[in-house]
Amino acid sequence: MGGRATARWAAALKVTARSGLRIERAAVTPLLALRGTCGVAVILALTLWLGSPALAVSSAFGAFASGIATFQRSWRPRPELALAAAAGLSVSAFLGYVLADTPWAFALMLGLWSFGAGMTWAAGAVSGVVSAFTVAMMLVVVTLPASVPEAAQHAAIIALGGVVQAALIVALPIRRWGERREALADALVSVAVYARRLRADPTAPFEPEALMQARRAAAVTPRQARHRPRQLQGYRLLADRFRPVLASLADPVVGGVPEGPPRERVRELLDAAATVLDAVARSIRRVEPVRLPGDALDVLRVPADGPVLPPGPARRAALRLIALSEELVEAAQEPVEVTGPGHRPYLRRPGVPGQLPVLLRALRRELRASSPVFRHAVRLTAVVPVGYAVGEVLPSRHGYWVGLTVVMILRPDFSGTVARGAARLVGTVTGVAIAGAVIAVTGPGTYLAAAYAVGSVFLLYALMRTGYMVISLCIGAYVVFLLGVAGEGWAQTVPERILLTLLGGVLALLSYVVFPAWETPRLRERLADWLTAVTAYAAAVQEGFGGPAGRRPRQVREALLDTRAALLEWDQAVARADSEPVRHRGLPRRRAADAQQALATVGRAAMLAEAHLPPAQAARDPGAAAFARALRDAARRAEAAIRAGEATDWTPVRDALAAWQRHPLHPDGVALRAAELTAEALEELADAVRPGRR
Repeated sequence: MGGRATARWAAALKVTARSGLRIERAAVTPLLALRGTCGVAVILALTLWLGSPALAVSSAFGAFASGIATFQRSWRPRPELALAAAAGLSVSAFLGYVLADTPWAFALMLGLWSFGAGMTWAAGAVSGVVSAFTVAMMLVVVTLPASVPEAAQHAAIIALGGVVQAALIVALPIRRWGERREALADALVSVAVYARRLRADPTAPFEPEALMQARRAAAVTPRQARHRPRQLQGYRLLADRFRPVLASLADPVVGGVPEGPPRERVRELLDAAATVLDAVARSIRRVEPVRLPGDALDVLRVPADGPVLPPGPARRAALRLIALSEELVEAAQEPVEVTGPGHRPYLRRPGVPGQLPVLLRALRRELRASSPVFRHAVRLTAVVPVGYAVGEVLPSRHGYWVGLTVVMILRPDFSGTVARGAARLVGTVTGVAIAGAVIAVTGPGTYLAAAYAVGSVFLLYALMRTGYMVISLCIGAYVVFLLGVAGEGWAQTVPERILLTLLGGVLALLSYVVFPAWETPRLRERLADWLTAVTAYAAAVQEGFGGPAGRRPRQVREALLDTRAALLEWDQAVARADSEPVRHRGLPRRRAADAQQALATVGRAAMLAEAHLPPAQAARDPGAAAFARALRDAARRAEAAIRAGEATDWTPVRDALAAWQRHPLHPDGVALRAAELTAEALEELADAVRPGRR
C-alpha cells in the first residue's frame, strides 16, 4: 500500500508540476503594458526624487501590485480594481509598519490578515489574488520599521501608486470595451464551431464556456450601460438561440434526416450558418461592417427563393435557423454608437457598495470545515506566520521571502498549488540569475537599476497571460533590480532568494499534505448538483409542451443557466480530481465518466426539444406535463441517494413515459422522443452510480 501511495504522489507531482511550467500562447498587449509601467515609473521617480532609495523600493510595490490587479481576468472596471488593490495594500502596509517592532503582535496580525485574504477566494479568483498581494505587502515592510507618522506616510505613498494607475486608465483609455468585444466574438465563434462539428458528428456536444464568459462580460453597472456600444447588446442571446436549433436540425433521430440529399442540405445549412456567425464575430471584434460571402446567403433562403428544405421536424428547425441568421445579420448592420440611459435591459453588475452584501453571503457559505476556501484560509493562517518566523531565525536580511513565497504559491486546490510552486521556483531561479548577471556586468547605479526594474515591469505586464513561470521570472528580476536601487549587492541577493523560495515552496506543499482539501471525495456532491440542474432544465422544457399557455418566459432560460453553472463546476472538479494523488471514495473515475455521459445526454435531449417549444396558443400535451412532474419528483430522491452513495430509482419516470407512449398526442412529436432519450440516459446514470458495481 505504501509503495502504491508513493507512486501516486510521485506521478501527481510530476504531471501537475509540468503543467505549471507550460508557457501559453497569448496576445501581447504592449500599449496596456506601457500604460501600467508608466504608473510604476512615476511613483518610483517621485520617491527617488523626494525621498530615499529605501522609500522608493517599498512604495513602488503599491503601483506594481495595483497594476497587476488591473490585468486580472475580471469584468469590474479597471480603475476600481486598481483603487481596491491600493486600499488593501495601504492598510496592510500601515499595520505592518506599526507592528514590525513587536514580533508577537505582528505575527498575530499576520495570521488574522492571512485568514481574511484566504477567505476572499469565496468572492472569486481575482479577489483572492489581489488579497494575496496585501499579505505580501505586510511581509515586505517588516524590513522597514517606522513610527506611526512614518507608517502613515509610507501607506499614503503606496496608496498613491494605485491612484496613479487608476488615473492613467481613465486618462489614457486603450481599446475601450475591447475585452467585452472579444468575449462576445468568442461566444459567436464557439457556436460556429459547434455548427461545423455537427456536419461531421450530428450528436456532438456543445461547449458552453464561451457563452458563460460572454454572459459574465455582459453584466455592467448602470453607468456602463449608458455608454455601452449597440454592437454589444443582444448578440449573446441571439447566439444562444442558435444552439438548440442547430442541434435539432442536425440530429438524425429528432430531425428525421439520417442520410441522402436531405442530409446534404442540412450540412449546407449548418456550414452557411457557421459562416454567418464567423462574419458577425469578426465584425464585432474589429468594429467594422459585416462582410458575408454571397454563397452563404444563397443557402440561407426560404424555399420560394432558395433550395428545397429537408422534410419533417428538420424543416421547422431549418426555417428557424434561416430566420435567426437574418436577424443576426440585420442586427450586425447597426452602427456602433452610445445608447441613451435606460433604453435597453441589461444584466446589472452591482457597484462597490452593492458588492459588499454579495461578498458577505459568499463568506457565510464558505464558513464550514469541508469548504476548500475555508481550509485554504486555515492553511494560510498557520503557514504564513511560520514562514515569517523561519525567516526571522535564518541569518538573512530577506527571510520574509519564505512567507511571501508561501502566500503567492498556496491555492485552494492541490493542482494549482503544485503547478504554481514549480513555476515559481523555475521562474524565480531564472529571473534572479538573469538580473544578477545584468547587474554584475553593467554595475548600475541607483537610477539605472531603477530603469532596469521598470523594464522588468513592462515585460511582466506584456507577458502577463503567458503563464505563471514567466510572471515569476519577471518578478524575480524586478525584485533584484529594486534591491539594486537600495544598494544591496547581487552576489548575496541571488542565492538567498533562490534558497528562501525553495524553502517557502516546501512549506506550502507540506501544509497542503497536512491539511488538504481534496476534490476527489466531493465528486458525488458535484454530480448530484449537476443532476438537479439538468433534470430541472429537462422538466422545464417538457412543461413548455405540457402547458404552453402557463409557461413563464424565462423558465427554460433560468434552468439552462443553472445547468451550465453546474456543468462547469463538475468539469473543474473532475480536472482537479484527475491531478490528485488520492483514491476515489465511492465514485471511480471510469464510473464518473459514464455518469457524465449520461447527464450530458439528458441535457442534449432537452436542448433538442427546446428548439421546438410550441407557442402559447398551442394545445397542451398531458403526457409531457406528467413526465415533467415524475422527472422532478424522481430527481429530488435521486439527488439525495447519490450524495449518500445509494442506488437511484427512476421507476416513476419509466411509468410516466410508458403511459405517454400508449396515448401520444403527437406520435412523431419531438417532446416524446426527447423524453425517451432522457429516460434511457437516466437508466445509464443509475447503472453508473450503483453501489458495488465493478
